Amino acid sequence: MPKLIDKFGREITYLRLSVTEHCNYRCFYCRDDEHVPNCKREDILSYEDIERIVQIFAELGVTKVRLTGGEPLLRRGIVKIARLISHVDGIDDLPLSTNAHLLEKFAKKLHQNGVNRVNISIDSLIPERFKKITRGGDVTEVIKGIDAAIQADMNPVKINVVAMRGVNDDEIESMVDFAITKGIDVRFIETMPIGSVGIEALEQHISEKDIFAKLNKHLGSKLNPINASRTDGPAHNFKIKGTNSTVGIISAVSNHFCQTCNRVRLTAKGDLILCLGQENAISLKDAVRSDLTNDEIKNMIVNTIHKKPEKHEFNTVVDNISNQQMVEIGG
Repeated sequence: MPKLIDKFGREITYLRLSVTEHCNYRCFYCRDDEHVPNCKREDILSYEDIERIVQIFAELGVTKVRLTGGEPLLRRGIVKIARLISHVDGIDDLPLSTNAHLLEKFAKKLHQNGVNRVNISIDSLIPERFKKITRGGDVTEVIKGIDAAIQADMNPVKINVVAMRGVNDDEIESMVDFAITKGIDVRFIETMPIGSVGIEALEQHISEKDIFAKLNKHLGSKLNPINASRTDGPAHNFKIKGTNSTVGIISAVSNHFCQTCNRVRLTAKGDLILCLGQENAISLKDAVRSDLTNDEIKNMIVNTIHKKPEKHEFNTVVDNISNQQMVEIGG
């Protein structure tokens, strides 16, 4: 069976699967304030579509599927979706990305149905600031979700912080301390120019170099570099000596990680996106709802992977970046 290897020799083993375009938060760097999802039930991938597509990718060598959105916990049947995917032969890693507002309700059931770990977005610990960034979010609900994930034995639990100059960069140290107290991991993410709001958010961009300077001043010799494993994400990670926590930085703009990219994205509407910085995409929803066989769809995916670009162009041009908003593409 052919593997998913692009023309630059990178093997694709990781599928980020968006299950909804809807989100109960309206983070200003992710979507504009007027954005309303234009997505009917028949537009999005059904349970059967998802199961078949994941089976096809697993037979092509994908071992990791991440559930994303929008906010995936808003998708009706999210526990059923997790169960279907976890039962696919070859899938041995099923993480979830969520804002955790509803995670207190779902954490135990999701873990029982195959979700082994979770990444939680939390850009501030200050209630009013968090509410402003998310346009109405409640940080206390997020913290309840974090605690529920810990209690459900999801491992690791990671918090993701989009670091923004003049917005929350004064909380980098307190976020690390919060993670250490909880015994969880923390990653700081550079803003990315996805869609018009993402491009506007570059005004608050803070680089990996500046984030690391703050971490180094705060933690110093406690930072020990970690070697990435095959299916790890793009973060530069460090173990924090004397704790159960790690800290990482995802530097998509200032120091891209494209040479080790092992992932593709599938939107809630079934579009296979090869790179956040490019517009090339094909519809797998149309493919699985047609009379194409699985082998024919596999060949289509293999051929499409060869169009995956060598790198994104976040740090040079933004004209070629999709005008879709991040919430539509999948976080």
